[in-house]
Amino acid sequence: MNVNVCNSQVDSDWSMKNMNMDSHEAMSDIVSSKKNGLSVPNYSYASPLLSKPGATKKLVIKNFEKPKLPENYKQQTWDKLKNAVVAIQTSKPISTSQEELYQAVENLCSNNMAAFLYDGLRVLCETHIKKNVDQFLPESMDSVYFLKLMNEFWQDHCRQMIMIRSIFLFLDRTYILQSPGISSLWDMGLDMFRIHIVSNPLVQTRIVDGILMIVDKERNGQAIDRSLLKNLLRMLLDLQIYQDVFEVKFLQTTEEMYASEGQQKMQELEVPLYLQHVDRRLSEEWERLLHYLDQSTKKPLIQCVEKQLLGEHLGPLLQKGLDLLLEENRIVDLKLMYDLFSRVKDGLPQLCSHFNLYIKKQGRVIVSNPEKDKTMVQELLEFKDQLDVIVNQCFQKNLKFLNTLKEAFEYFVNQRPNKPAELIAKYLDLKLRAGNKEATEEELEMLLDKIMVLFRYIHGKDVFEAFYKKDLAKRLLVGKSASVDAEKSMLSKLKQECGAAFTSKLEGMFKDMEISKELMGAFKQHLQNVKVPGNIDMTVSVLTMGYWPTYPPIEVQMPPDMIKYQEIFKKFYLGKHSGRKLLWQPSLGHCVLRAVFTGGNKELQVSLFQALVLLMFNKEDSYSFEEIKQTTAIEDGELRRTLQSLACGKARVLQKSPRSKDVEDDDKFIYNAEFKNKYYRIKINQIQMKETQEEQSITQERVFQDRQYQIDAAIVRIMKMRKSLSHNLLITELYDQLKFPVKPTELKKRVESLIDRDYLQRDKDNTNQYHYVA
Repeated sequence: MNVNVCNSQVDSDWSMKNMNMDSHEAMSDIVSSKKNGLSVPNYSYASPLLSKPGATKKLVIKNFEKPKLPENYKQQTWDKLKNAVVAIQTSKPISTSQEELYQAVENLCSNNMAAFLYDGLRVLCETHIKKNVDQFLPESMDSVYFLKLMNEFWQDHCRQMIMIRSIFLFLDRTYILQSPGISSLWDMGLDMFRIHIVSNPLVQTRIVDGILMIVDKERNGQAIDRSLLKNLLRMLLDLQIYQDVFEVKFLQTTEEMYASEGQQKMQELEVPLYLQHVDRRLSEEWERLLHYLDQSTKKPLIQCVEKQLLGEHLGPLLQKGLDLLLEENRIVDLKLMYDLFSRVKDGLPQLCSHFNLYIKKQGRVIVSNPEKDKTMVQELLEFKDQLDVIVNQCFQKNLKFLNTLKEAFEYFVNQRPNKPAELIAKYLDLKLRAGNKEATEEELEMLLDKIMVLFRYIHGKDVFEAFYKKDLAKRLLVGKSASVDAEKSMLSKLKQECGAAFTSKLEGMFKDMEISKELMGAFKQHLQNVKVPGNIDMTVSVLTMGYWPTYPPIEVQMPPDMIKYQEIFKKFYLGKHSGRKLLWQPSLGHCVLRAVFTGGNKELQVSLFQALVLLMFNKEDSYSFEEIKQTTAIEDGELRRTLQSLACGKARVLQKSPRSKDVEDDDKFIYNAEFKNKYYRIKINQIQMKETQEEQSITQERVFQDRQYQIDAAIVRIMKMRKSLSHNLLITELYDQLKFPVKPTELKKRVESLIDRDYLQRDKDNTNQYHYVA
């Protein structure tokens, strides 16, 4: 069977597979070939119907002849393509359809004319670009106009090359793709533009300088055409000269500009305003990256700004402004400082270091000044709260800042040995007393947590324990705890922090109070079978001596009825607990007296000492100081304070003659029958419950003695295990074991004491070597 077919890609390598097409495709190719003036060969087609079933189907071509092109086809076709390219370059209409031009390129390439076609097109493009170089050379041209002209020419060049490539697409996808070393049509256009336009030294300099000039205007606050810059920088990127030609110079001018600006602004602006200026500059540079700069410039550009505006001024910024920002608690500015300093090398370490120095400086002011003792703990809590907010909100809870806060507090709190521990215990006493109405239970619990944070910082925890135990004893014995739950919550916190050994005595105090409560229930029942002297109701708290603070024995002269009541209780108690000894502590007692005044009856809540004085006035209305002293046998200083509270305080149930604040030996005291008060029950300030200087010294001395015992025990324990140790090694092990601060000289004294008591002995040949004496 014979059919006429034509393929536009006819050459000597024409493939057999090109014949594997249906009749519709064949006819369409025939029509196309006739239109293009090609001769059509005849082919013989062996029908597969004649072959045997299962046999391989074969296509046999007979009388094959290569098609011949007209003699002038090459030149005519090139002229047609050339006219089209020139029309594109001159922005004139093209007379030939794009389909016909595309087909012409395809036909030339199919007939081994691709190299001729590529070279001709290259010459056309190069000639056109060369003709346009001169318009960019006049030196008098305005920079902005020059850039706009360059942008316009670049945009035209890109559009032209896109249109040209669409016509010569077949060439671009066959010959150029298969020929190594030959640039694609688009790359060829870029190479020519780079070589003949941008690589011209004068043109290149004016492009870069013009772009930098516009960027500088924008940095100075002027409005610019960002789209123009974006197009020009995109041109440099496409030409692959962005980094070498523009970026290097851009970063250099940026560095110079911000270096100068940084020096100037540091002198002109306060630190908060300078930080805001830096933040604004960084935001502006980010916008430039977003709108026209390439992303490859991002890292070096931002680093340049950060280095010149921040990195070069870290020290002065911190010295000049950090303390002020912290003192004024300027959260927003501190957060900005942290964010900016986190951008530069060594920024956060330096900020952290200065933050540490600030805390230590301010902390020493609070702790080291004895005049601030009354407010020290409250100021420390407020200072800590302020710094916590700063670390959490401004410094993003950075672990290094949290640690430096802890280290700084621990440092300055212990600059004044023992005193902060004592004052923290007293502050707790103030907050846990029943008279404290400042806080709810939830607020009190939060306050206890904050106080525990301060407690963790102090080294002299045994000092805290001594004062806390003394104050707790008073609260329990007088029944003036604000809340039993709060007391036990604090005890639980201390136990969790320091262990059961630390709180064992405190827990024993609570246990004694509970046992005493049960004991008094049994005593009340016992009194039903006993004749009670006078109109007295007595409550006794039995304290285990090892749990409670040591109280000095005080002898006073009590009324007979009170003495009889004590004897009744003593007999009752020893009958239940044989072999025990009761030691009465009148300094801890308190009473409620019913008093009769002209203005009405009152109940007076007083100490035992105050009660002994007031009971005297049941017999007489006036007594001298000496008479009261002989009758009550109260110690002189204590008696003077007691009389002061009754005659010179707010509730003056006695009158002193002559009137003065101090109690003298020749003073007289008269019962004030005209005493008035709007309340029925009146609490008269209990002077003996306030800590005196002597009492404070006694507590500190007791702590010192306890420490000596602990040091001695630690030395003996270490030497018993080691048998023999040098002085330096012994001191090192002692520091590891002891939980309170101690000086080497104190340790040396304890070693000498143990040597004198024959627990240790020195080596005969080496005086710095100790041996344990078994």
